[in-house]
Amino acid sequence: MTERAGTDEEQTDEKQAPTVLEQLGGVSGLIYSSVPIAVFVLANTFLGLMPGIWCALGSAVAITVLRLVRRERLQPAISGFFGVAIAAFIAYRTGSAKGFFLFGIWASLVYGGVFLLSVVVRWPLAGVVWNVLNGTGTEWRQDRSSRFGYDVATLALAAVFAARFIVQRWLYNEDYTGWLAFAKIAMGYPLYALALLVVVWAVRRSDQRLKELEDARVTAEAALRLKYRSPRNEA
Repeated sequence: MTERAGTDEEQTDEKQAPTVLEQLGGVSGLIYSSVPIAVFVLANTFLGLMPGIWCALGSAVAITVLRLVRRERLQPAISGFFGVAIAAFIAYRTGSAKGFFLFGIWASLVYGGVFLLSVVVRWPLAGVVWNVLNGTGTEWRQDRSSRFGYDVATLALAAVFAARFIVQRWLYNEDYTGWLAFAKIAMGYPLYALALLVVVWAVRRSDQRLKELEDARVTAEAALRLKYRSPRNEA
């Protein structure tokens, strides 16, 4: 019965383990993030810049209300709303539809630089964020193998932001607003999913490595206790 119960618990844990898509917000998260962009481009094309701005803001508000009604996590919706609001404000100030994407372009450059800098100073953000969220401390930094894995994961995230900046900046300069919207959507969740796979690999690699080191430490301490145990105490 015990073995059966253990097996059932393991199966339950496996079922509850979030997939890469779920960690990114699921299919709904992908749709929610894409709607304001698509609405803006379509409204701007057929109605003009200002209607496009208001339609994008309206869709962001509608998504936030929908998440509230469905009792879903509000943090992604609120963040998305503020992102759309900032993009809309820049488009209004520049008087250009492509200005809607300017904030995201330069944000990608900043994020990529931060991730790259964290590797240079030996505090790879992939490892820092993961271990802070899970309360596992900084022991991973003392192990070169674990730190290397998190370096690779952090560089993968930096590469995502770098690719977004390079491609979207070029499209911005060439005034390809429609393709810019497509690139923003296509280079969002899909690329994040690929980078997250690398992060998952780094986490599992580090966890296994640290477990092996802990087991070796415990075994060594037990061996030392046996070696130096007093014969009198045994008697």
